[in-house]
Amino acid sequence: MSESTTQIDPNQLKAYSFLLFSKLDGAVTSAMVHLGHELGLYGCLATAREPLTTDDLARAAGLHERWVREWAHNQVAAKLIAWTDGDEGGRYSLSPEAAAVLADPNHPAFGMGMFARLPDTMAQMRHLPDSFRTGLGYDYDSHGPNGAAGIEASFAPWYKNFLVPVALPALDGVVEKLEAGARVADIGCGGGLAVALMAARFPNSQFHGFDISEYALARARTRQDDLGLVNAQFFDPRERPITADASYDLITTFDCIHDMTHPHLMLQTIRQAIKPDGTWLLVDIKGRETFAENVAKNPMAALMYGISVMSCMSSGMSEPGGEGFGTLGLPASKAESMAREAGFSQFQKLAIEHSTNSFFEIRV
Repeated sequence: MSESTTQIDPNQLKAYSFLLFSKLDGAVTSAMVHLGHELGLYGCLATAREPLTTDDLARAAGLHERWVREWAHNQVAAKLIAWTDGDEGGRYSLSPEAAAVLADPNHPAFGMGMFARLPDTMAQMRHLPDSFRTGLGYDYDSHGPNGAAGIEASFAPWYKNFLVPVALPALDGVVEKLEAGARVADIGCGGGLAVALMAARFPNSQFHGFDISEYALARARTRQDDLGLVNAQFFDPRERPITADASYDLITTFDCIHDMTHPHLMLQTIRQAIKPDGTWLLVDIKGRETFAENVAKNPMAALMYGISVMSCMSSGMSEPGGEGFGTLGLPASKAESMAREAGFSQFQKLAIEHSTNSFFEIRV
């Protein structure tokens, strides 16, 4: 090896070391965000009438002040919460924008879902070396019940604010069918929130949610009972398969096709289940056409590829022969070609803006 190939630029070395440890900074701060959410610290800051000292904050949350103080120092250093210097160590607060993201589960920008399931997601690190050796990943139930709850919390703000008032009206003639009485399947329904919202809004229609996660189905059935929804049911398709009788007026799939072990087979199932004049609403992660485009145009590409290894691709390869699409593995061109291969003839991207997802209306 020549001297030129081994020579290290000391400035570049410092810069690269800083780059690496900035990633560790993000990981550790993410753990602190999880704690802030789990312990109710953000909620206390958001509801306070004025900025709080760490004594005030610890008292409000029922916690030990010294631990709260160190946590708050991390959050200020990370620029997530605001701090003004002064007596008693200064005072801490949330901006209105920070409160929306960190403490308001009904706001569209609420972002605590992924952080809520962070410990269970990171726990996959114990198993991933075996996956790299064997090729087999782990399904979503390997994340435990908190994993199902976290995924639900991630999607809940969008469902609550946009599914019924924005997404469904964007589909040609679908709202009219739902009001009159239609048959709907939500495949990959998770905790059943989308089904519950649609079933409550359209009591004349029947809604079936399908999922293979036992933890998600438990949440969905509890929600159904709590809300008294008589027009909604939830099934594990391995026990009660999705019918191939062309009986569904509307089929929805929210952020789940890329997670499945056999997406091509699922599209064939959807095609067989939908009526000749039915509609499939496909919502999935906004992947670009190439890896180079994802890196260049998606500022969260590194996060998404990492989550893919720990979650999405792992799920997609949790059975032998799993296709393993990965988080960014279903760009529009691939979704369209798969849909046409399955027997659909109409494929349209909807004009719904979302930072992470693309929305497609697909018909026979």
